[in-house]
Amino acid sequence: MALPIFPNFCANLKSNHKPVLARISNGSVPATASPSSKRYKPFEGKPEADVVVIGSGIGGLCCAGLLARYQQDVLVLESHDRPGGAAHSFKIRDYEFDSGPSLFSGFQSRGPQANPLAQVLDALGESVPCANYDSWMVYVPEGEFLSRIGPTEFFKDLEKYASQDAVREWQKLLDAVLPMSAAAMALPPLSIRGDLGVISTAATRYAPSILKSFIQMGPQGALGATKLLRPFSEIMDSLDLKDPFIRNWVDLLAFLLAGVKSNGILSAEMVYMFAEWYKPGCSLEYPLQGTGAVVDALVRGMQKFGGRLSLESHVEKLLVENDRAVGVKLRNGQFIRAKKAVVSNASMWDTLNLLPEEAVPKSYQDRIETTPQCESFMHLHLGFDSEGIPEDLGIHHIVVNNWDRGVDADQNVVLISIPSVLSPNLAPPGKHVLHAYTPGTEPFELWEGLDRRSSEYKKLKAERSEVMWRAVERVLGPGFKRENCEVKLVGTPLTHQRFLRRNRGTYGPAIQAGKDTFPGHSTPIPNLYCCGDSTFPGIGVPAVAASGAIVANSLVSVSQHSQLLNAIGI
Repeated sequence: MALPIFPNFCANLKSNHKPVLARISNGSVPATASPSSKRYKPFEGKPEADVVVIGSGIGGLCCAGLLARYQQDVLVLESHDRPGGAAHSFKIRDYEFDSGPSLFSGFQSRGPQANPLAQVLDALGESVPCANYDSWMVYVPEGEFLSRIGPTEFFKDLEKYASQDAVREWQKLLDAVLPMSAAAMALPPLSIRGDLGVISTAATRYAPSILKSFIQMGPQGALGATKLLRPFSEIMDSLDLKDPFIRNWVDLLAFLLAGVKSNGILSAEMVYMFAEWYKPGCSLEYPLQGTGAVVDALVRGMQKFGGRLSLESHVEKLLVENDRAVGVKLRNGQFIRAKKAVVSNASMWDTLNLLPEEAVPKSYQDRIETTPQCESFMHLHLGFDSEGIPEDLGIHHIVVNNWDRGVDADQNVVLISIPSVLSPNLAPPGKHVLHAYTPGTEPFELWEGLDRRSSEYKKLKAERSEVMWRAVERVLGPGFKRENCEVKLVGTPLTHQRFLRRNRGTYGPAIQAGKDTFPGHSTPIPNLYCCGDSTFPGIGVPAVAASGAIVANSLVSVSQHSQLLNAIGI
């Protein structure tokens, strides 16, 4: 769920006891410390394309890959030295680190109800080999337990750590929610487009399956399905669910999924998640080569169909002529023309800053500037020896310090991923890689205006990372010693702002279901589209993959779109 951090900050690498600066994603140390001050290489290749995509996050790559599959000339411009945005990986001293999301499911799914990212990969003829698992460790005030996905296992945890009321309420919730999943998943995201052609590619095409799902649910289930675009808390309230553990647990799941609690997340998102995690035969998946393997597969698929990717190509400005988006200007001064469209995979705030002020309608500017933001992150990346570490260590761990403060409170929830448990090749023999982070709860205000070289910044960095160190020590046990780590990387909200070019280091828009809606993908400026976590359906890997697909579909004919759906069997 986390955003990436580019390791351009001090890393203590224990090799001959000499500290090394880890500056960029490939572990080398460039002469300049800041991407904003570095010189960008000249753009190579044809300086025009049918569609120019700004940014190579999951959303941007899904959009570009499908456009290439649609035989469009597409060019992706990425500011950094490697693609992936929030999902990129980086290597330091043979330790391969994930920078962001690490909790996946649905890679192996196919058909209309498949994960949107899996559908895009399928369209590109690519796959991501994964390890399967079914549990993560949970550390909550009530105790520590191994939480397993599936329809029955969680009941045992509820009996031991909660109450019989919690058991009954969880069963009541599953009975109400799982039947809704047929309706929530009856319309594949890849069938959606942003024009009236959606009547053909989605409404007409899938009307029989949608109708069938409503009939199967019965009157009560069909009534519940009408709430799919309302906050999930309304479904819980309608079921009279009051057990504190159940309410807290669902808030935690919602927050990990979308950065808001159950009173702010769309019911459709939660129902989809419940279907992937709590139905018979479900499993979680981790890419055997790390999260970067997902990015590599999307890039391969795009390039296979003729799409282009240009790294270290920082977009300075969006070009608008005759009130239409016509291309971009790079920081090195070069111009890239877009014959059909420009697609921004940047956040809404950063996209706004790329536009000429005179080209932006005031209503559009006002909406963006008044959209609330999720907070930022603290990150801890570690490489360490596995000696003295429990052999039955799991890949994922969630630490909640205090339910009463809320899962969205700062310094309260820590997520830990140790992917070398399932993929030993991500670390040197006998070693582990670890990524710990506070999930979108770190206030930017604490860091705003600080000089990264100052003692004040370093002191705050040490203070605010301590909650992650304590969580790691709790998970790894007494055999772990922080001073023995061979790699130590700490990232702050300023890291996000500086290297991800994210306004205030934000995780994304804090848009609450029932109060507001995520923006669509078109903009008031003709030929300018947006995809990613600032657009519908919102935050999270499946959501941004869907957003990229929707934009790509919107830029081609209904006939081409329908042919693609036929080709991948949905």
